[in-house]
Amino acid sequence: MSTVCLSRSTFVQAAMAGALMCTLAWSVARLSLAQGDAESIVRFPEDVVYEGLPGAPQHVTLIGDPSKPGLYVDRIKFAAGTKVMPHWHPDPARTVLVMSGTFYFAVGETWDESKLKAYPAGTLYSEPPGTPHYAWAKDGDVVLQVTAIGPTGNTPVQRR
Repeated sequence: MSTVCLSRSTFVQAAMAGALMCTLAWSVARLSLAQGDAESIVRFPEDVVYEGLPGAPQHVTLIGDPSKPGLYVDRIKFAAGTKVMPHWHPDPARTVLVMSGTFYFAVGETWDESKLKAYPAGTLYSEPPGTPHYAWAKDGDVVLQVTAIGPTGNTPVQRR
């Protein structure tokens, strides 16, 4: 039997990831129990209709209601060049999957292009509650899928 030593920060990150996954799994189980004998939810690509103002990110809710407590799944489409200024979300658990494109993402209260990291399609990341962040669809169109526990919101960070 081998022993694995983890640094404190690695251990904390692993514990937080495990707690996030447990929260999401419990929420899915609660949603399934609440639906009772309801049929599964299926959304085909041709049935997904995004909404939003021109020049702003386009949005669609696939499962649940982001304004209420419980699991929800959203997709957000960003046109090439769209910048998302620093903001935060209150969701107790929130994961984001980059479905297409490359999304440039950073954590912080002020826009700093040097801190942006490229997240290519297939990247999954989490956003801890209340953590300010910002992003850019720098190279082309981007589609994200957000799986989270509501209620959600989007609070802009006040410029100093």
